Amino acid sequence: MKNLLVALSFTLVGSCVSMRHSEKIDQLKSSIKFEDTETISSYLNTITASELESHVYGFCNEEFQGRRTGEPGHHKASKFIKDYYISEGIKSPLGSKYYQYIPESHFSNGIKDSQNVIAFIEGSEKPNEVIILSAHSDHEGYTDSEIYYGADDNGSGTAAVFELAQAFKIAAANGHRPKRSVVFLHLTGEEIGLEGSRYYTKYPVFSMKNTVANLNIDMIGRVDEAHTDNEDYIYLIGSDQLSTELHYISEEANSIFTNLELDYRFNKDNDPNQYFSRSDQYNFALKGVPVIFYFNGEHEDYTEPTDTPDKINYRLLEKRTKLIFATAWYLANADNRLEVDIDA
Repeated sequence: MKNLLVALSFTLVGSCVSMRHSEKIDQLKSSIKFEDTETISSYLNTITASELESHVYGFCNEEFQGRRTGEPGHHKASKFIKDYYISEGIKSPLGSKYYQYIPESHFSNGIKDSQNVIAFIEGSEKPNEVIILSAHSDHEGYTDSEIYYGADDNGSGTAAVFELAQAFKIAAANGHRPKRSVVFLHLTGEEIGLEGSRYYTKYPVFSMKNTVANLNIDMIGRVDEAHTDNEDYIYLIGSDQLSTELHYISEEANSIFTNLELDYRFNKDNDPNQYFSRSDQYNFALKGVPVIFYFNGEHEDYTEPTDTPDKINYRLLEKRTKLIFATAWYLANADNRLEVDIDA
């Protein structure tokens, strides 16, 4: 990955180039400016803990039976997502369908056909360039005695995407339509090997060439053991792997709007957990798309039936979602497209 390549280059060419690199980074950081922060804040503040809570409880309903890919419960959950966008007046690039159908032949182990759900706000100036905000919609299903509700995994991410979509919709209605299109992508099959994102990146609705960035949200509603003394944090994974600029845009967004602790401990090539390859942003990165994976870390209810909506920290979910909104706003409205450092 990029971090390893950069480290090797510094070792080989010495301190003079390191100095030049440092100067380039300073120049890059100084070029990142959020214009009209009051306007951004006004839309960012439409994201609320109470609405996020309503979305999580609605999406983690026992009627959806743990949302296992290809099963009736997940089909119902997909309709829940589709109905949300229809109720908000947010269109799909697929017309009235909203579904990118994935045939049974794409899956293995007897998994039946499923679907990704896609909505978007079309850009005003560069509509063919897209920012994709994603979260997986599936979970572990149910047994004879228990339902795996998946409130954090990934009711929290789904709720966040709902609120992000609503904020961009309100902005567009008030004359602040984003310059680039913003896509809200709910992916199936993450729990069975990132299958929904693998299908999307193989058969994209918007070309990978025109996909500027993917901000992927997977578990952002809880606090892990490493942060019990400071819950205002978020793990960022992959933010500098393909675009140094994306990394510093994210940091500036946080500095201005949310002031979370940005924890990069899992953003390493030698991370034994290999989180970078374990959620849907990975398939976008394989196509050369810069990504950020937002993650709160594992906790005692991870992949357990006890991952229920009452355990979500909604204040914190709100703050983390606001960081993602501010980052997405910049990417969607910057004069120049996000720079990619290396060819994938």
